[in-house]
Amino acid sequence: MLSKFDSIFSIDCVIFGFEEGELKVLLIERNDKPFQNWWALPGYFVEKDESIEDAAQRILYSFTGLRDIFLEQFYTFGDVNRHPQGRVITVAYYAMIRLNGKADLHPNTPYVKTAVWHPVSDMPELAFDHRLIFEKSLQKIRRKISYQPIAFELLPEKFTLTQLQNVYEAILNKKLDKRNFRKKMLNYGILKELDEKQQGVSYRAATYYKFDRRAYNKQFKKELSFSKEQA
Repeated sequence: MLSKFDSIFSIDCVIFGFEEGELKVLLIERNDKPFQNWWALPGYFVEKDESIEDAAQRILYSFTGLRDIFLEQFYTFGDVNRHPQGRVITVAYYAMIRLNGKADLHPNTPYVKTAVWHPVSDMPELAFDHRLIFEKSLQKIRRKISYQPIAFELLPEKFTLTQLQNVYEAILNKKLDKRNFRKKMLNYGILKELDEKQQGVSYRAATYYKFDRRAYNKQFKKELSFSKEQA
């Protein structure tokens, strides 16, 4: 008869948002050893009596105040020496969320000093192997944006074509040709033009659009091939 054994698992969450024209990631300042006072991804140990999925939601809420976020598991990190206190396997999740109403973060655990939205373009040094986890998640969304409409998850419900292009450029980290981008996106038939324009701007007011999910689900079978766009 096999004896009972213990496993040590942790959860790390990579949460992306888009604000002021920049792609941002949610970071916490640790208040716990090891790596006290370091920046890190929201993450902690899975309790013995909870599932991996329940742990992810609990940890994210405890460390940031965010709840009811759809998290997608994307990788498992199991290098022997990734944690200085022993062998810890971490299951990594990512999410892309709209920051309207979710920009304010409220950690409710003594393990965290503060939580912030940090620009992806200027990442600080991170604790543990969190830089590797972050880079893996960024690779994931850069691939995924070429075949799924994940960019719309970062935008408000109504947006301009410029805002949409800004999201793609921020994720792909390169400039896209404005005319070609707009032509492609409009030709896909997944945007619904609204009878509404920007208000209170000093330049020519742009038209607002909405993502038509029904049209996408019904007819969209081609790749959103903006990752193939030339800089």
